[in-house]
Amino acid sequence: MDRLLTLRDAHPYLRLFRGRTFVIKLSGAILARPSARDSLCEDIALLHHVGIRVALVHGGGPQLDAACARFDVAREVVAGRRVTDSTTLELARMVFRGQLNSELVSSLAAHGVRAVGLSGGDAMTVVGNRRPARTMRDPSTGAETSVDYGFVGDITRVDDTLPRMLLDAGMVPVFCSLIADGTGSLLNTNADTIASHLAIALKAEKLIVCTSVAGLLEDAADPRRLVSYGDLGTVEDLIQQGAVSGGMLPKLAAVKDALQGGVPRVHLIDGTRSEALLLEVFTNEGCGTMLVARRDEG
Repeated sequence: MDRLLTLRDAHPYLRLFRGRTFVIKLSGAILARPSARDSLCEDIALLHHVGIRVALVHGGGPQLDAACARFDVAREVVAGRRVTDSTTLELARMVFRGQLNSELVSSLAAHGVRAVGLSGGDAMTVVGNRRPARTMRDPSTGAETSVDYGFVGDITRVDDTLPRMLLDAGMVPVFCSLIADGTGSLLNTNADTIASHLAIALKAEKLIVCTSVAGLLEDAADPRRLVSYGDLGTVEDLIQQGAVSGGMLPKLAAVKDALQGGVPRVHLIDGTRSEALLLEVFTNEGCGTMLVARRDEG
């Protein structure tokens, strides 16, 4: 991260990516740190102002956990995915759309970006069905559990009309992690999953997943063991080896979906580090993990 980014470094990438679409996902851990959120928004604003079309998706897990604790609502997570009862869904709507979405839009506005806060229910952009009860297997442990996820949604379709209209008008759509069920209700859905589906629908050049860790690690306990470049085979190997668990599992499932759905490159970076996004986009060595479908095509 000591790398100094210059315009000469960035120039070939500015030419390459101008007019292209990036979908960027921000974790709730980043939004929980106002200084990190604002720094990342400044970098996103730079991408926007040099002509890269940016759509954002954000999570809010830590903030929803805090709200559940404040209102004495039990928290249940299975294989990295949250079980959402009616009370938790009400809190999710309050936290995701009411608080975090508006804060993110305001932070972008401070850097001259016209952003529009949205949920998947706006214009029925992201639609899904309530997830049925199912048996879940944790690939890292092999343990199987029967789970009723409650008001959790599985995406069935994405209508790109609204986000494309906003992008064409020079605006940045900002989606929270709620989707529509087609009957007027909202469902809680993993933000990485929404970002993956949106990137596929928008034919994005890149899906960039901003987390609070350096990227994909061979050993979650050792940040020095960063996988700087890999493909779908790399992801499968790490899952089978048990190197990936918990909340990283749905994240990598979304990464696989994006790559298999035609997104050329997916990046995992530490969005809390200053200028990490710019270094990943505008330098050859980057600073996180870049994944492609197959190495020989990357």
